[in-house]
Amino acid sequence: MTTTHGDPSSARLGPALQGPSLARGLSQIFFQRNTWTGLLILAAFVVADWRMALLVAIGAVASTVAGALLGATDVRDGMQGFCGALVGAAVYVSLGGQGWAYLIALVGGVLCAPVTLAFVRLFGSRPLARFALPATTAPFCLVAGVMHATTAPLQVRSPAVHTTDGAVATFVRSLLTNVSEVVLVSSVWAGALILLGLFVASWKVGLAAVLGSVVGSLCALALGWSQADLGEGLAGYSGVLTAIALSVVFLRSSVASWLYAVLGTAITAVVTLALNDATDAPHYTWPYILTTWALLVVATAVPALRRPEPAGTA
Repeated sequence: MTTTHGDPSSARLGPALQGPSLARGLSQIFFQRNTWTGLLILAAFVVADWRMALLVAIGAVASTVAGALLGATDVRDGMQGFCGALVGAAVYVSLGGQGWAYLIALVGGVLCAPVTLAFVRLFGSRPLARFALPATTAPFCLVAGVMHATTAPLQVRSPAVHTTDGAVATFVRSLLTNVSEVVLVSSVWAGALILLGLFVASWKVGLAAVLGSVVGSLCALALGWSQADLGEGLAGYSGVLTAIALSVVFLRSSVASWLYAVLGTAITAVVTLALNDATDAPHYTWPYILTTWALLVVATAVPALRRPEPAGTA
């Protein structure tokens, strides 16, 4: 992810408020620049709850506008919207649809822009520049983590709803809920909509998401995750992002990159379990982020793993 500055603010606000830019902001959650993918992801939020979809939209608009005002030149690609959208989703999970949630989603969305800029500058400085690390969803995780820690009195606890499917049915269900849980939704229908959107963007991306979901669920079973957590997608969602990132986004698609993605997904499963055991606080997409950053650094020493030209999109 790269950002440059210098255009007048008035010239940047137009693209920031255009529908396609905002829709691509949702699609960039999964590294895609595709309006239809973004709309299908929005539909997945609506399936979960229209209030969640509204908070997601507020977060996406706020972060996109703030990014434009800070001089980002990748607004049309949706690169300034996805972290804010995820903050809106996280706010809904913590606060529900109460009045304060909308203000917090707005503030959180705005904060994503300077935090993203800080990551871009950090990774563009020596000695990190040679690794070309992406900021990806780290700004979302930081902002959402602060929001969660500072809004404890406002948080609501919804009763857990667990399915009572058999082991095979639970595993099959997890293949879709792993995809939906990336955006903090546990829903087979939402997962199906998102997966459809990924195949619309690219068959390789859709296939990578399926690969990450399958490997993530298999690893979760091997690591002893409960059937309830497996079925809700809580064990395998970060692996979906890792698989897409390493197979086709931040590395050139090749046999080596796909095998590396399988390895990365397995490592992500271990990191997810470690973070789950270490803290009760939500860890969002940190397992994917930490694993992907580490493996991209390692990849610079592996000739078979080459970065794409131009560099990855998220």
